[in-house]
Amino acid sequence: MAMKRAASSAGHQYIVTDDKEGPDSELEKHLPDLHVLISTPFHPAYVTAERIKKAKNLELLLTAGIGSDHIDLKAAAAAGLTVAEITGSNVVSVAEDELLRILVLVRNFLLGYHQAIKGESGIAHRAYDLEGKTIGTVGAGRIGKLLLQRLKPFNCNLLYYDRLRMNLELEKEIGAKFEEDLDAMLPKCDVIVINMPLTEQTRGLFDKNRIAKCKKGVAIVNNAQDAIMDTQAIADACSSDHVAGYGGDVWPIQPAPKDHPWRYMPNHAMTPHISGTTIDAQLRYAAGVKDMLDRHFRGESFPEQNYIVQEGQLASQYR
Repeated sequence: MAMKRAASSAGHQYIVTDDKEGPDSELEKHLPDLHVLISTPFHPAYVTAERIKKAKNLELLLTAGIGSDHIDLKAAAAAGLTVAEITGSNVVSVAEDELLRILVLVRNFLLGYHQAIKGESGIAHRAYDLEGKTIGTVGAGRIGKLLLQRLKPFNCNLLYYDRLRMNLELEKEIGAKFEEDLDAMLPKCDVIVINMPLTEQTRGLFDKNRIAKCKKGVAIVNNAQDAIMDTQAIADACSSDHVAGYGGDVWPIQPAPKDHPWRYMPNHAMTPHISGTTIDAQLRYAAGVKDMLDRHFRGESFPEQNYIVQEGQLASQYR
């Protein structure tokens, strides 16, 4: 409401709707008049090439949070649009959620939870201490680094794979070891956490063959992008117990289809897309969106790290 008042007081029309799917939706009606489209990554408005063509006045596509897989970035770049996000706004929230899911999977918490619901009892089954286990993050950007820092007190063996090695002082402080070869790192890990963006290079990165290279009984956490995983390969690996547990909150579309195999595969800790939607994160999103709208209407640039598409060019991490 504060955002609406601020926009209205500056002479702008601010429309809020959750009716965004289909040709007769409220969003579709307003496309020709839009100058700015703001959407969350959690239940997003999907911005296709067709919609971009209809939005003749569109200037800015802004994610109230992090992410752009709901946007056809090539079409946006070709149309000369700016695409931006509130970079860093969900880092703490997602890193804490990843730590939660690691513990849920390693301690096999969900089995005990369901036993309690059913009135059953028993000793821990296939539950382990986190101490002494090897945790590998695939990607060590803001979230990956923070996760490694959060894991340090658990006395784990910490590994990371990334295009770029982190600052050596920080690496020493965290106690993490850089791995140059992803396939060489995977068999060492008891837990693998995905912390990389979706690009043409990372799409389908964890296919059947790569999953087979992981240690039998590995736990995998993915709050990054669902399409980094081969959907059926993960479901099959959980069913065969090659993957002892898979947890995350990212799906092909939001909300996910009711028949999606990840809803029903064994040993999963999946939820809707909630890791970055804490109250604290939402306050950061709101403040970031207001700041960027103010900058846009004043004709000012955004912080460089917030750009996904700028002047028809994709940011380097999305190429």
